[in-house]
Amino acid sequence: MTLAITPGTTTAVPAVVGADLRVPLVTGERVTYANLDHAASAPCLQEVRDAVDELLPWYASVHRGAGFASQVSTRVYEQARDRIRRFVGAHSSDTVVFTRNTTDSLNLLARSVPKNTAVVLFDSEHHAALLPWRGPNVQRVPAPSSSGAAVVALDRALAAAPVGPRLVIVTGASNVTGELWPVAALAKVARRHGARIALDAAQLAPHRPINARELGVDYIAFSGHKIYAPFGAGVLVGRADWLQQAQPYLVGGGATSKVTDHGDRLGVAWSAVPERHEAGSPNVVGVHALAAACEILSRHWEQTVAHEQELLTRLQNGLRTIPGLRELAILTDADKVGVVSFTISGFDAGFLAAALSAEYGIGVRDGAFCAHVIVGRLVKQAGAHEERAVRASIGLGTTPEHVDRLVAALRTLVTEGPKWTYAQRDGRWVPQDDNRTLPPFLA
Repeated sequence: MTLAITPGTTTAVPAVVGADLRVPLVTGERVTYANLDHAASAPCLQEVRDAVDELLPWYASVHRGAGFASQVSTRVYEQARDRIRRFVGAHSSDTVVFTRNTTDSLNLLARSVPKNTAVVLFDSEHHAALLPWRGPNVQRVPAPSSSGAAVVALDRALAAAPVGPRLVIVTGASNVTGELWPVAALAKVARRHGARIALDAAQLAPHRPINARELGVDYIAFSGHKIYAPFGAGVLVGRADWLQQAQPYLVGGGATSKVTDHGDRLGVAWSAVPERHEAGSPNVVGVHALAAACEILSRHWEQTVAHEQELLTRLQNGLRTIPGLRELAILTDADKVGVVSFTISGFDAGFLAAALSAEYGIGVRDGAFCAHVIVGRLVKQAGAHEERAVRASIGLGTTPEHVDRLVAALRTLVTEGPKWTYAQRDGRWVPQDDNRTLPPFLA
């Protein structure tokens, strides 16, 4: 078991690869990288890397090989379904379909709903949950101001929805603000109206335990790259009937049980779920990494939550001392995971991110975080002109020093200005005369 004691705390949490990474600054120095962009892609857990290394000598084809290594790889792949089903507290009858990421999972679900399904979702959703649903039966509900208002708004929207199949899409934790949505309460409303509910857990899964049965949700989607397993796998877990009745999301090997030649046409018998929607050679390495990450986090939830909440409090308290800084918020009464987005009056978000990286070795996110509708609205409310913000996100690799460095750097940039000269190139701020060298493998 690989644990790391976060400097400045007494919390032991699973260790990540790259915790001691040193990066160059434009000033010529090198510093330990402060990764405050976990919400975009989290680093790999050391134990996940070890699990991948253990599997690689046995890597072979899945499902279609008679060799012993193929049998091992197939067993690893299929056992991962049960490991992930346990991680999200799903029913034993729920299917587990492996995908590339949350976006892929939600697009798969969108292709699988019965015709004329009424879909209800809040317009604060990430694009992965917002965009797959099209047509006259899709109702986008304006983002509420509180958890209670969200429940009332969903109740009204479902009461007005057309008769027939209904599906509610909701995030577990906002990709923009980190706020925890009242999923169980929303699921209860959905049930009362005969609707199913799908949970976008991409931002929730790395930070909090999930139990589908307790929450009352029908589908859960999340990604390996956000849960410390960046090897190209995602998952959709949930009720099998709609997925079984739908045409395959992709067509090809694995999705077919038999193909016959009828001269002018081909006859195709499709596989049952989950293979029905897993055409092509399975990503057994990514799936194994995803399942390993789920089990590692499951053993350390208490430490993980304590670690992140301590650093989140430190971050928010520090940001409140920065002149002109406004933290973005959707729900006024919600707890949150370690994600904070903000604007600073008079400063472009892209410039701030570039300067934090170039002069201080800090990685943050700037932009609209693939949630343009809600970011545009929140930034406008904060009084900024550009529809962009800065997002700092905490994870297992974050230390108190990272948080303190960010706060001190922002204060210096706001009160004293940058040490370097910057210019815009192809829509991005970049330091001029940037002599930082890339790592050797890119040379």
